[in-house]
Amino acid sequence: MSRVAVTGASGLIGSALVRSLGADGHEVVRLVRRAPRAPGEVAWDPARGHVDAAGLAGCDAVVHLAGAGIGDHRWTAAYKKEIRDSRVHGTGALAEALASLDRPPRVLLSGSAIGIYGDTGERVVDEDAPPGSGFLAEVCRDWEEAAGAAAEAGVRTVLLRTGLVLSRHGGLGARLFPLFRLGLGGRLGGGGQYWSFIALRDHVAALRHLLDAADVSGPVNLTAPHPVTNREATRVLGRALRRPAPFAVPAPALRLALGEMAEDVLAGQRAVPRRLLETGFSFACPDFESAARAALTED
Repeated sequence: MSRVAVTGASGLIGSALVRSLGADGHEVVRLVRRAPRAPGEVAWDPARGHVDAAGLAGCDAVVHLAGAGIGDHRWTAAYKKEIRDSRVHGTGALAEALASLDRPPRVLLSGSAIGIYGDTGERVVDEDAPPGSGFLAEVCRDWEEAAGAAAEAGVRTVLLRTGLVLSRHGGLGARLFPLFRLGLGGRLGGGGQYWSFIALRDHVAALRHLLDAADVSGPVNLTAPHPVTNREATRVLGRALRRPAPFAVPAPALRLALGEMAEDVLAGQRAVPRRLLETGFSFACPDFESAARAALTED
C-alpha cells in the first residue's frame, strides 16, 4: 500500500484515479484550495504559490493534474493568464515543496498536454518532437519546466502529455455525445485536423502503470496509438450513436463563436505514445471506435 497525493482530485481524471487507487487499498491525499475539512486533505493555493509541504510528508508518489479548464471559457486576456498561471505557478510551488522535504516522494507525475507540439498537420510526432508554436505550446513548455525543482531534487518526474480524454462524464465526450444523440453532430471546419485521444480508463491505467515504471522519466504521450481525423471521429460517433452526422461547423463560424480558441479547435496533433508502448503498456481501447464505445458505456 502506498500514500499518493493528488492535485485536481475532483476533476474528470483525478476523481477516476482516486477511485482506482482507493479500490486497491492505497491511501490518497487530496490537495484542496480551501481549508481542509476531512482527513487526507492538504491545503494549497496554486495562485499564490503556497503548499502545505508538511502535509505531503510520507507520500510515496504525487500525481499533479490541476489546472484551469482550457475550453471552459472564451480566451480573454484574463482567462489566458489564468490558464497559464494555474499550471505554471501551481506546478512550480508543488515541485519546490516536494524538493524541500527531508524524504521527497519517489515519483511525481506532472500534467502537461500534447498541445506542446503545436499544429502538426499530417506529421506524426512522438516524445522526441520539439515544441511547436502558439499559446498552448508556450503554456505547456513553461508548465513542464516548472516541474524542474522536483527532478533536480532526485524525484523521478514524468511529464504527462495528455491528449483528448474520452468520457461521457466530462471533457470532449460530455460536449459531443449530447449533440450527436440529437442528430446535431458534425465535423469542425474541414475535419482534416487530427485528434489524438485516449479513453478515460486507459488514461487512469497509464497513470497507475507510470507510478510503478521506475525507469521512466521525462515526457510521455498519453494518447491511444491510432489518432484519427475529426472527420473520421465524426463518422464513428454517428455510427456508435446510430444518428446521422451530416452537419459541419464552418471555420469562420467557429472563429466567431470561440474567438482565439477556435484556432486550437481547428488545429490538431498527430501524436503517438511511443514511450508508453515501449514500457509494455497495453491499451484496452487502442482505436477511436473502442474508446468512444467504452465512454458511452461508463458507469
